[in-house]
Amino acid sequence: MAKSLRTQFMNHMILHRFSHYTIKNYMSAVEKLAKYHNKSPDKLTNGDIQNYLLYLIGERKLTGGTCNVHMSGISCFYKNILQWDETDFKLPPSPRIKKLPNILSVEEVKRLFECAANLKHRVLLKTVYSAGLRISEAVKLKPIHIESDPSRMMIRIEQGKGKKDRYTVLSKYLLDELRLYWQEYKPGKWIFPGQNKENHIGFSGAREAFLIAKKKPV
Repeated sequence: MAKSLRTQFMNHMILHRFSHYTIKNYMSAVEKLAKYHNKSPDKLTNGDIQNYLLYLIGERKLTGGTCNVHMSGISCFYKNILQWDETDFKLPPSPRIKKLPNILSVEEVKRLFECAANLKHRVLLKTVYSAGLRISEAVKLKPIHIESDPSRMMIRIEQGKGKKDRYTVLSKYLLDELRLYWQEYKPGKWIFPGQNKENHIGFSGAREAFLIAKKKPV
């Protein structure tokens, strides 16, 4: 993708407050499309794009969700950057498959905590499970989000899924764990900082901590 098109697309998404992960995925979708045809994306036709989507489904065997991300990124680029009035490329509807969530038992959750690599990862996992948070929400917690007054006992989640703020319950057990962790780590700005304490721990790092603990033998 030409540098000017890349910059325009990046600026558009930043201006419209797309999340970091959406920007990364949408940029990747357009870059892979251009690489597949070995052409700048502004030189492609509707037919070229449709053939690429068919390639993702037929040859790459990508899941419906992954294909939708590619489709959304490509559509966003062509409609907003190249100002296409009409786009004929589309994905066929994927069959709806309902799967029951894989819910851990109480013993499995306890084992998960015990297998965490260190205190920070253990308290992070306990925060996720105790407060019912997404990992992406837990990593962004700050001390001001913990409302530990006995009359409140709430955790404030800012800009969670759908860019919405919400509250969740802060248990006495989790509060005690957070206080012990705070005394040990003294993290500062973020409750769960990364290597650079000015930044919170990354989503991928937190998710890796979960996967390592899950696979670790007792």
